[in-house]
Amino acid sequence: MDVARLAAKNAAQAARVLSEVREARLAGNRGRVPPRPVIEQSWGRMLRSGVDPDHDFRTGLLSADEVRRRREESPLRDVLPVLREGLLSVADVAQHIMVVADADGRVLWREGSSPVLRKADGLGFELGADWREDVVGTNGVGTPAVVRRPVQVFAAEHFVRSHASWTCSGAPITDPRDGALLGVVDVSGPLETMHPATLAWVNSVAKLAEARLRELHLDTLERLRAVAAPVLARLGGRALVVDADGWTAAVTGMPCPRRLALPKSLSPGRRLLPSLGLCAVEPLAGGWLLRAVDEPVPVGGGRLVLDLTRPRRSSVTVGGGAGSWSRELSPRHAELLYLLATRRAGRSAAGLAEDVFGDASRTVTVRAEMSRIRRYLGALLEHRPYRFREDAEIEVLFPDDPRDLLPYSTAPAVTAGRTPGRRAEQASPYPGLI
Repeated sequence: MDVARLAAKNAAQAARVLSEVREARLAGNRGRVPPRPVIEQSWGRMLRSGVDPDHDFRTGLLSADEVRRRREESPLRDVLPVLREGLLSVADVAQHIMVVADADGRVLWREGSSPVLRKADGLGFELGADWREDVVGTNGVGTPAVVRRPVQVFAAEHFVRSHASWTCSGAPITDPRDGALLGVVDVSGPLETMHPATLAWVNSVAKLAEARLRELHLDTLERLRAVAAPVLARLGGRALVVDADGWTAAVTGMPCPRRLALPKSLSPGRRLLPSLGLCAVEPLAGGWLLRAVDEPVPVGGGRLVLDLTRPRRSSVTVGGGAGSWSRELSPRHAELLYLLATRRAGRSAAGLAEDVFGDASRTVTVRAEMSRIRRYLGALLEHRPYRFREDAEIEVLFPDDPRDLLPYSTAPAVTAGRTPGRRAEQASPYPGLI
């Protein structure tokens, strides 16, 4: 069913059809038309997590001080002018509001048509409100955050009945440096104001915001580079200067890596870094000075924990004799590491392309991504075929329900892994996998 086209022709009729679809699905029956896949998958998550479709649930609002603190700390504050310029003028005329939420689903900014803002208050769509999908059901803030792509939720596609008079179009905004979710921008309003082009419009503005974040990051590196130049000029040996996230600003005596994987809480002193070895770490305004220390480093398989329990924030933690470090993973890296962890014998580039894309010819994309992964996992990963070291201890933390495994992923091998009972079949042949 093309919801956008149907709603553009007759919003009331579309709402009635979707209400029938929703009621049939909740009753366990087959409706005359199926829900859209992204909506059906979200409804499945809601039913498994126990969200009540007939009574909306509202967590406590954040205090004004907490909203203010989160605004000040959020990178999204730097792109508010882009979002406002791209969305607000049209949203106000079209009787919509613009809502910006952080990665936790908390509403931090809300602007637009005054009458619509009052209607949003009645739905609990207020500043400081929690609009995660597993709290308030399928919606234009929480659902895009889970699936990591733009989603329009129209009328009764909302899981909770009281939201059925509303339409939402939301797009995630990710950090261009590492792919981490920063938040969601959403345009919402009464169902009769829905337009089929709204989702594309919101997504385009979200991409403009990400481009602006990329520009700001490059400006920061340029400033750090100016600080680093005289420092590195006085040093011999191998050294580099990176920002707080590991992006390289300047280097001497060695090839220039684009980015280094840093421990979650880096501190001055001697530290073992995955791709550089033993380093002397010194603070520098806006970043770190890393000087290679040419001493032998103990060799061992190490321990890697791949945490897939949080749908929006998969992470990897690596531990060894010299300490441990953690890194949040992009959706693609989470897919690839999951596949390698459940296939300890290894996979060729063609095999991974088949697993991820269903197309064994897409080896160039796979090799590029694996090259990026090896930059931060270093010797833990081998290639030809791609695999973890035999002496490495690998632990995978799965979500409680297999169907919640990497819910944003459309990779055939991940989809197969969501089948109940499939997890044990994958894990049993591979020693070291928990």
